[in-house]
Amino acid sequence: MLIATWNINGLRARIEYLVHWLRERKPDVVGLQELKMADDQFPADQLAAEGYQTVCHGQKAWNGVAVLSKTPIEIVQKGLPEEEEFGSRMIRVRTGDIDFTTVYCPNGKHIEHPDYPAKLRWFESLATYLAEEVDHTAPAIVCGDFNICPEPIDSWNEEGFKGMIFHTDAEREVFQRIVSQGWSDLYRALHPDDPRFSWWDYRGGAFYRNQGLRIDFLLGTEIAKGRLKEARIDRDYRKKKEELTASDHAPVLAEI
Repeated sequence: MLIATWNINGLRARIEYLVHWLRERKPDVVGLQELKMADDQFPADQLAAEGYQTVCHGQKAWNGVAVLSKTPIEIVQKGLPEEEEFGSRMIRVRTGDIDFTTVYCPNGKHIEHPDYPAKLRWFESLATYLAEEVDHTAPAIVCGDFNICPEPIDSWNEEGFKGMIFHTDAEREVFQRIVSQGWSDLYRALHPDDPRFSWWDYRGGAFYRNQGLRIDFLLGTEIAKGRLKEARIDRDYRKKKEELTASDHAPVLAEI
């Protein structure tokens, strides 16, 4: 089974790009983030024509998450409990034999902004939810755009950005609180020393200079990690395809 996570950065603008990727990579289950559209705008019919069942937790112009799967989907939870004011940022489903959650974690803007402590509270709520609601002895995945660089290797400029947003001790501690529940970073499990990134700013030629961050993750329980065959960052789909403009994030994939 090939699973993936991707911050699509506006599905309305990138539906044809997404379809191009689906046809080329043929993933079985995909978590999408940052749809920037309401539920009634979600292109379910177009994705069904590509062989995918879908569920969406959208929001007009902002946020939004979705799951695409080649097998039937059972919705477990839409929205992170007690964090609804931060928008449509989580959806949890069961598909096949996998408990699958995708999240679009708050950005935080900068450490002096009110969104920064709110981001930390959101992560605390996520950690509590996952600890209380997910069976960690079963095959389960939590994926998405976490907007945190967990380790120095995950940033192109750790020295310059240390203590700034995505690079603070507090963000890394709350991420570690989630991981310590029994989740494994599937990409890092196979590539412990590989300084690859999943996001690059559109500006300043950052992609071609490889000035990026690794902030998109597939986290798996121990049983999911035990089935892991491959994990990769699909950097090729951060490039323009047939005049179609890419997201500023690359997909992250794992085969289990």
